[in-house]
Amino acid sequence: MENTQKMPLSLSRLSNLILPIAFVAVIIIFSIASESFLSFQNFYNVVANKVVLLAIVSLGMTIVIAAGGIDLSVGVSVDMSALVFFTLLAAGYSAVFGVAGGLFAAFCVGALNAFLINKLKIDAFLATLGVLFIGSSVQRLSTNGGTPITLTTEQYAPTFRAISDTQILGLALPIWILILCSIAVYVVLHKMVFGRYVAMLGAKPGVALYSGVRVPRELSKVFVFCSVLCGIAGILLSSQVKSYIPLSGDAFLLDAIGATFIGTALTSDRRPSVLGTLMGVFLLAIMRNGLLLIGWNFFWQQVGIGVLIFVVLALSFGLKKRGE
Repeated sequence: MENTQKMPLSLSRLSNLILPIAFVAVIIIFSIASESFLSFQNFYNVVANKVVLLAIVSLGMTIVIAAGGIDLSVGVSVDMSALVFFTLLAAGYSAVFGVAGGLFAAFCVGALNAFLINKLKIDAFLATLGVLFIGSSVQRLSTNGGTPITLTTEQYAPTFRAISDTQILGLALPIWILILCSIAVYVVLHKMVFGRYVAMLGAKPGVALYSGVRVPRELSKVFVFCSVLCGIAGILLSSQVKSYIPLSGDAFLLDAIGATFIGTALTSDRRPSVLGTLMGVFLLAIMRNGLLLIGWNFFWQQVGIGVLIFVVLALSFGLKKRGE
């Protein structure tokens, strides 16, 4: 009888460990399958080239999903920020002005989402889907159908080197930017009143309204915050590839959603969290890297990622339900 009473508790705790277990299992499997997987250089390249940008976008998605919404236009925020940043640099403006312009463009995307959701009362899924289509068309129209923009003039080279090649204490500047973004989102979600509002909106939006929370204002902050984070990722992306490639931000959408939902397996209440999202991003990145090292092409990598997401969430939520 005593063992029967303890079983639900143990299953519930085990459900919270599925994500760390999956993380360790993936590392062990690919360490055996590929000799170069565990090398420091490989992991550094994964973090610098695969984790940083996706993690910043996923942190923005975490805020939105924590508030009970979804943002399908994160790629538009990434791309519009990069487009304005590059356009201003091409026009001869300073890098500081270019960064400010890029972030303002991302802010405008978030503000448009907030307007459609709060003022026109359009569902977040449909509103951000509409912005996705509009943003994609704007990019094509402004680049003659999707022609990449490159800057070859030597005076722009220091700008990109300062953003992508600068190292502080042995770590590239984008990694430090990710660390700062993670700390900022953690403080906002877990240490500020706004974070409590976000949690309330995600769990009980009706209670939030009757509790005196200004729901439209808080939702506006949610979508703007998400878009600005994506704008940071857009500037970092364009500085890494030294060009603006239209619609390149769309590649982050599904992985950001997947990483955020995988991260919910880490918490007992199955709510998005900064740590959970970061672990989800790392898990997807090392999974994709490991599959690449053993010779799987992009399409089979997508299959592997999909199976991984399904297994982690199915085990976590299944054990959680049986443990209740």
